[in-house]
Amino acid sequence: MFKKIFVLTLVVVMVATALFGCAPKEDPEPVEEDAKVEEDAKVEEDAKVEEDAKVEEPIRIGIVYSVGGRGDLSFNDAAFVGLERAAKELNIEFTEIEPVEIAKMETSQDFLAQEGYDLVIVVGFLQADALKVVSERYPDTKFAIIDSVVDMPNVASLVFKEHEGSFLVGAAAGLMTESNIVGFMGGMDIPLINKFQAGYEAGVAHVNPDAEVKVVHVATDGSGFRDPARGKELTLIQIADGADVVYHAAGSSGLGLIEAAVEKGVFAIGVDADQNHIAPETVLASMIKRVDVAVFEAIKTVVEDRFEARVHVFGIAEDGVGICGNLGEHASDEVIATIADLKQKIIDGDIVVPDTPK
Repeated sequence: MFKKIFVLTLVVVMVATALFGCAPKEDPEPVEEDAKVEEDAKVEEDAKVEEDAKVEEPIRIGIVYSVGGRGDLSFNDAAFVGLERAAKELNIEFTEIEPVEIAKMETSQDFLAQEGYDLVIVVGFLQADALKVVSERYPDTKFAIIDSVVDMPNVASLVFKEHEGSFLVGAAAGLMTESNIVGFMGGMDIPLINKFQAGYEAGVAHVNPDAEVKVVHVATDGSGFRDPARGKELTLIQIADGADVVYHAAGSSGLGLIEAAVEKGVFAIGVDADQNHIAPETVLASMIKRVDVAVFEAIKTVVEDRFEARVHVFGIAEDGVGICGNLGEHASDEVIATIADLKQKIIDGDIVVPDTPK
């Protein structure tokens, strides 16, 4: 009797277990809810990853150098300094093009615009005509041009008051000359280069009315900015005529001017960048043109989404031009003080420097 009751009890327990023990597993809703939560979390995570990747995507910058390209130790190299700074400080990547002739400039600009670069920078006034065509062809592309004005709704024109900086180096030349004859060599006889000449002549005359400025130009086309041999030849002629301080606005042709000055033992004045390192004992000073600052600022406006298609002017007051180098190694404290005073007078508006030669 006891065995039967035990067996019967065991059967009842087993049946109850079968009926109720697995009951929670019959309700699938908690499993589905967990899966949905997990799926939503994955979608949200994927979206965040995609958004982060989009935010971190670098701004693409394309640059077309002027004739002569990198290595001119002046204009183009100054532009690269600004580009290199932007690469270090901002989230960008860049592509450089060095056209071998003016005819290739439009093709180079067009390539970068067609490839969808966020900003295309063109260096030098020689690119202005090509940019007028290309900027109209690609109205959604942002462009910046150095040293010229292109009046288009997608072009930032970055120009300088070269005459102001040239006034200061002209004053230095007028104070340092012993022969009362100084020289100026331009790459071409054009309005832009004439600004350098006008400021230089005005600076010389301001401190030394008796001094004479001899003027020469390397060529009638763009080759005038990339012919050091011709630059040296013309400078030797100026020196033979009595010039003991010579200044250039001639790109890499100016390297010939400095070489001639070294050979003949006279002072040279560099341009666009600090050219003192080329010949420290010969280069009196340099008229620095902050092309590097202009390039960096143009890139920064695109990175920060505040690009403005207008004329941007850099003068002495904006620290866009000035005098730099080793003047202190060659000149007296009195000369240094005079140059500093003239700089302040330009900033204050007491001296207005002409931008065309007399």
